[in-house]
Amino acid sequence: MNLQYEVIPEEKIEYCRDLCNELMAFQKSKSYITPELFDNMNFDTRMIPSLKSAIHNYIVVVKDEDNIVGYVYSNISPKETYSNDFATFFDLSSVSKKNVGCLSQFYIKEGYRQYGVGSTLFNMSMKWLKQFDDIENYFIFVSNGNEDALEFYKRKGFSVSHDILDGFITVLRNKK
Repeated sequence: MNLQYEVIPEEKIEYCRDLCNELMAFQKSKSYITPELFDNMNFDTRMIPSLKSAIHNYIVVVKDEDNIVGYVYSNISPKETYSNDFATFFDLSSVSKKNVGCLSQFYIKEGYRQYGVGSTLFNMSMKWLKQFDDIENYFIFVSNGNEDALEFYKRKGFSVSHDILDGFITVLRNKK
């Protein structure tokens, strides 16, 4: 295993297409509350709109030789971005600043978990997010059934705030 972490520009977002689609399939496989909601979730419906609505984007891919085996996508977005036709992800009045930080997507291929890849990607994302002085609230949204991810983020200092969509998503929050 020869892992390399590479921050990529938005123009290279296509590098994440296959892994993003794998993430959606993985989330559906774990889901026990309305898994059919994942049927229309993919790179084009989740990552591209998020990228376009964000003020700042941060994408890191992990490569083993020339194969991309994981990625993390974080962003800074207006808090209103998180109140849309799909759901209201948090009480907008609970956020005093106009923008929030979000660790939006995070996926590591099966054979590469448990080697510290997740912690490295998480730490890189949090370092990036915390450089923005006007951000006080950081959010992570975990799909139901993904208990490993939920526990990982809790170990990293995030707390469960609430559930949305009848438990389909658990909202985790951390304040500066």
